Amino acid sequence: MKILKILIHIILILLLTAITQVGGVVYIISLVIKISLIKKIRLNRKLFFCGIFTVVYFFFSILIVPPIAKSYGREALPVFSNKNLKPLNIMTCVLNRHYVRPELKQNIKSVAKKMSKKYPNTILSYLDANFPFYNGFPLLPHLSHNDGKKLDVAFFYKNKLGDELNRKAPSFMGYGVFEEPKHGEYNAPKNCENKGFWQYSILDKFVPQWNKDDMVFDSNRTKSMIQLMLKEKSTGKIFIEPHLKTRMNLQNNKIRFHGCRAVRHDDHVHLQIN
Repeated sequence: MKILKILIHIILILLLTAITQVGGVVYIISLVIKISLIKKIRLNRKLFFCGIFTVVYFFFSILIVPPIAKSYGREALPVFSNKNLKPLNIMTCVLNRHYVRPELKQNIKSVAKKMSKKYPNTILSYLDANFPFYNGFPLLPHLSHNDGKKLDVAFFYKNKLGDELNRKAPSFMGYGVFEEPKHGEYNAPKNCENKGFWQYSILDKFVPQWNKDDMVFDSNRTKSMIQLMLKEKSTGKIFIEPHLKTRMNLQNNKIRFHGCRAVRHDDHVHLQIN
């Protein structure tokens, strides 16, 4: 029984580390606190441990992680402080997946500011970026978000009446609901799947599609956002699906196909700096 408990703790430490980078360390600290206070606990011990973990985790995420991240050349993207740039889902920040290099932070803040001038009240919504520490530490399930230079940004959408929407996407996480290729457009998803890359459209099988019919892809604002990204000197590459590049008539060699080993990019824009 003790061996089973130890294995469960190890699995949870590894899982929390993979998901948040710092969660495993926080879990160990919380265990030490729980053991040191175990004789004084009158509350439900599992509930007490959850409370300890939550407090320690947010203490670390808010006060300890940001200054240490700076020593690794990374900064947190705005959470509440910037009216033009916000996370699509606050869980991105809770999980410490919103860290980037200062050059990328300045890049996307500049794009968001210019977007708000061109389209008043528009809010640019970011998705996954990078963890706060260490180059090479994987931000699962992404293949390349491991050096502070990458950021995923949500598409813009309208409702059925044509009204512009902000901080809204067809899925709760911003991924997994695709702007499918139309008849006559190059179909990279089908091509990749035919080549045996089963993972290419895998999110479609797991992400709920309940908002798909209520939102319309806003090609005008999304195109403008990409064009503004291209004007930033630090921009190195932008990944979107080929059919969307063609549909939006985007002509720039910095806009590239990400390859079949990744997953689909017709639900978000991938931005990376040099």
